[in-house]
Amino acid sequence: MDMPQATGDTAFWISVAIILFLLILSGFFSGSETALTAASRGKLRTQADKGSAGAQRALNITEDNERLIGSVLLGNNLVNILAASLATALFTRLFGESGVALATLVMTLLVLVFAEVLPKTYAITNAERAAALVSGPISVVVLVFAPVVRIVRLVVRGMLRILGVSVDPDSNILAVREEIAGALQLGHSEGVVEKEDRDRILGALDLRERAVEEIMLHRSGIEMIDASNTPADILEQCLQSNHTRLPVFRDDPENIIGVIHAKDLLRAMYKLIGGPEGDAAALKQFDIAEVAMEPYFVPETSTLDEQMRQFLHRRTHFALVVDEYGTLQGLITLEDILEEIVGEITDEFDPLAEHAVKTDSDGQYLVDGAMTIRDLNRANDWNLPDDEANTVAGLVIHEAQMIPTAGQVFLFHGFRFEVLAREGNRITDLKIRPL
Repeated sequence: MDMPQATGDTAFWISVAIILFLLILSGFFSGSETALTAASRGKLRTQADKGSAGAQRALNITEDNERLIGSVLLGNNLVNILAASLATALFTRLFGESGVALATLVMTLLVLVFAEVLPKTYAITNAERAAALVSGPISVVVLVFAPVVRIVRLVVRGMLRILGVSVDPDSNILAVREEIAGALQLGHSEGVVEKEDRDRILGALDLRERAVEEIMLHRSGIEMIDASNTPADILEQCLQSNHTRLPVFRDDPENIIGVIHAKDLLRAMYKLIGGPEGDAAALKQFDIAEVAMEPYFVPETSTLDEQMRQFLHRRTHFALVVDEYGTLQGLITLEDILEEIVGEITDEFDPLAEHAVKTDSDGQYLVDGAMTIRDLNRANDWNLPDDEANTVAGLVIHEAQMIPTAGQVFLFHGFRFEVLAREGNRITDLKIRPL
């Protein structure tokens, strides 16, 4: 049959129309697959909460990604193969044996441009909107192809099991924390998210992963009141202290009998002397144990998230940290936990720049050995590991496998650490420079 006669045949135009329709279907399946897999479930949930039925359907069908992908790919391959077969028959009828190669070339270009690149580009650009639009038809496709997809899934899993690959049905559940953290890091690197915003959100996400012992004030730095001191000495210490709450011990610093609040102390002393016209000599009968609050002890392994909940539940801001043997290890306050989220909180009574990072004339960083690795990382946007140690001094000791002396230099994790000063077995000052 010659070409003019073939093109004038009704069957020819019917075949062309069917091929075009199949290309549209192929583009629909390709775009739907991209939209439903690229759409943010968080954004879809927000739209669904606002009443979007399409977003809710998209959430429902993406619960089982394996079934969704199987159904969409099955439909896509069916229409692509059918379109290629019809095109091959049509071109063979027009051009003879050379029509097979010509049909392959033409269909490849048409499928690539109109059934793959074009719909997928649109779907990526408008993922949530496209997902909501196609969720209705795709739900029907998933339902129709469900029996076939179930058989295909069993065959695929059986083959993977033979190859030693185990498939966990729950492995496709998104790790939300990692997804948020990755998005924040990517946004910060691209200049979209400010460093402070990234640190606050990551700090809040990390509360469940961090233990009390990582941020507590070590017992060597705790200021305490000796219950055996005279009332005048106790009052003087409270007035000179930068802290509102102080632990009270008797005989041994390990024997904590209570926690005194400066306001409670002043109120009790004022009442004891009888007001402004009273006798200050009455303070000799003052017993701090009667005023001190019962101490609140927490294990060093409890998480910051749980401890913050306990602080809010108990309506207290102060806890003493003990190890598994009940030995005092340090103390933690609600402010310490909040600082993990918002950064350092200071007021007029805090020592100025207690753990500030300073630089010398050469641009090297002068760091207090007691500064936590987390604070150092947040201050300079570094990534020093804090798995084996909480403080910078602890990291140096861990890596050196010894207690260094002043002047020793170590290179690890892409940084140069120089020990500047040491008191006893404690490294007090370091100089750090990125390599």
